[in-house]
Amino acid sequence: MSSQNSYETDSENVSEFERLESTLPEPLKRSASSLIQTLSSTNLNSMGRESDYRTPREGYPTPRNPVSVQNRNKHLINTLSDTKGRESSPVPVPKPRFNEAINKPAMNTKQSSTGVLWVTERAAEYGFNNQDSWANLGQGAPEHGDTIPGSFERPKSIPVPDHSKEYAPTAGIKELREAVANYYNETYRQDKASKYTYKNVCIVPGGRAGLTRIASIISDCYLSFFLPDYTAYAEMLSLFKNFSPIPVPLSESDNYDVHLDIIRNELMRGVSALLTSNPRNPTGKCMSPDQLSKLHTLCRERCLLIMDEFYSHYYYDDNCSGSSISSAQYVEDVNVDPVLILNGLTKAFRLPGWRICWILGPEEYIGALSSAGSYLDGGSNAPFQYAAIDFLKPQFVRKEMKALQLHFKMKRDYVIGRLSRMGFTFHEGNIPNSTFYLWLNLSPLPNKLSNCLGFFHECLHERVIVVPGFFFLINPQNLSKLEDVIWYNYVRISYGPELHQLEKGMDGIERVLRRFNCLPYD
Repeated sequence: MSSQNSYETDSENVSEFERLESTLPEPLKRSASSLIQTLSSTNLNSMGRESDYRTPREGYPTPRNPVSVQNRNKHLINTLSDTKGRESSPVPVPKPRFNEAINKPAMNTKQSSTGVLWVTERAAEYGFNNQDSWANLGQGAPEHGDTIPGSFERPKSIPVPDHSKEYAPTAGIKELREAVANYYNETYRQDKASKYTYKNVCIVPGGRAGLTRIASIISDCYLSFFLPDYTAYAEMLSLFKNFSPIPVPLSESDNYDVHLDIIRNELMRGVSALLTSNPRNPTGKCMSPDQLSKLHTLCRERCLLIMDEFYSHYYYDDNCSGSSISSAQYVEDVNVDPVLILNGLTKAFRLPGWRICWILGPEEYIGALSSAGSYLDGGSNAPFQYAAIDFLKPQFVRKEMKALQLHFKMKRDYVIGRLSRMGFTFHEGNIPNSTFYLWLNLSPLPNKLSNCLGFFHECLHERVIVVPGFFFLINPQNLSKLEDVIWYNYVRISYGPELHQLEKGMDGIERVLRRFNCLPYD
């Protein structure tokens, strides 16, 4: 390729990257400029692995040979945009989220997509349409077919009796609420005097609907949440003005553990509600039983715990025995302890399309959540609620979860094995013991690939989808100045898809690294 053609290809690649960056929500549009600033002050001709790459929290890479301002554009071309051997392609023009030529009275045109939706929209501009030729490692859903040995057969049809054609109560049908309560009592509370009843259960049409109901009933308080965490929290926390959300960044140096001294400090400054996912999305880690027990003791009389436990059954620390971890085990009195637990069929039963989920908590909270459902979402699908009852028999669940854990641990180990051979480092601290996510640190990679947007960009050209790490910076209302904790050098990889999709995804990532000459075995 002539130098002129090479320059044109690289210039096109600059334009492509900048167009991709332009579609980000406003608070994240610093990504490209931050990357430019970082790379322009680093020796960009060194294409090997940099031992001094550090994370954004610790600071950007230490300059070895600072370059002059005059060479800035040249180095941008050489690092941000170098195709490294891949074929040029037409620059996809991102579609505007809203048509500015049309007047839209009273509409909020500044709303942005959540992380998973954004990456899907961008992939669609590169030709993605859910076809098998792509590896979607960005979607936060498990494989949903009859693909897991020992798992029950996915329902092909469900009965629709006459009584299920009526509106279901906004708290859910009593039979399913009783089944949920019985499951939690049998699984986590056999040695407890206080038991859940159907009055402690509210059935909701999905996890987001459950979070929205919870947000609507809490008021006049500080609500703390941790970073990084589930991207959809951002929208839920920004829409409601009846409480003040306070982000609490966790430390990368100890793998984002939620230490009790952090929570104690939050309580001391007046926080009376705390929201967290456990196991955690995106890091794939969960609190230990001892940590959970101490957390409940610390918060019992002072703070509402909102525990998102959708990944509680993707738990690998107990030899894949089918056991799980839940705050329900550490609640002393189900009607006194201020603890709300969210879970559902979405993840554990691999039925995300059913939108059947639940919230457990004290009766008074459940009554308020039921009332909120009457004006927020109207309640869950009645026929699916009736069909879900039999799934929750405790022995059935244990058997199902054992099959699930064995299968997903195998997939986790496959992905970690492939990435390890590509040069990524894994140890006890960053190997997920739950969920089906890897929080992958890109900082050892050279130049463009060390930035999550650059890595995402190159993966698109290999038909692989990942989620850039900065989407897990939950900054509702964009009030907090959190530039220093934006995870430019992380991506979330899901090993939820079927194994052949994971193989395809790992092959694509390997091709990206090979093009940039940073595979240890090439």
